[in-house]
Amino acid sequence: MKIYTKKGDTGTTQLIGGTRVPKHHVRIETYGTVDELNAHIGLLADLMDLEEEKKSLRNIQDRLFTLGSLLAADPETNKMKLPHLHLADVIDLENAIDKMDLQLPQMTHFVLPGGHPIVSQAHIARCVCRRAERMVTHLHELSPVDALIIQYLNRLSDYLFTLSRFLAKHYEAEEIKWIPKME
Repeated sequence: MKIYTKKGDTGTTQLIGGTRVPKHHVRIETYGTVDELNAHIGLLADLMDLEEEKKSLRNIQDRLFTLGSLLAADPETNKMKLPHLHLADVIDLENAIDKMDLQLPQMTHFVLPGGHPIVSQAHIARCVCRRAERMVTHLHELSPVDALIIQYLNRLSDYLFTLSRFLAKHYEAEEIKWIPKME
């Protein structure tokens, strides 16, 4: 099977279900952003020496592939059976956040992204996750999206923020407090 089909050479692509849309269609931008997020999470996992957190990130990547397939499907024409996202997936993120949070000092200020390359990568993933969430809510205004997808991405950005702090602690990186200049 060849990787290239040449069907997209005219600037369109096919959704699951057969509908062809422009490559700049909001649905394409949405699942493309989820794909970008997945790649950033893959890099984050590759940089990591914490096996439990790496395993969590690989599970998140699986969930993002599921989420992407759901977003890539035309809700009106798709007949293909697709994997599902579950409330348990959101709860898994919440449990991981709570577990990490117990090991972290209380936040007293916003923190600047950075301090160590892996911490910065976690923040980049968080920012891309927030963009994916914005794209999904935009798509939802045009074509209903399962609310669980929005909820999962919202919780994932919280997870990635908490993970950035957890990684800062593990790698002994300074959390740089943001102190607003008021003058």
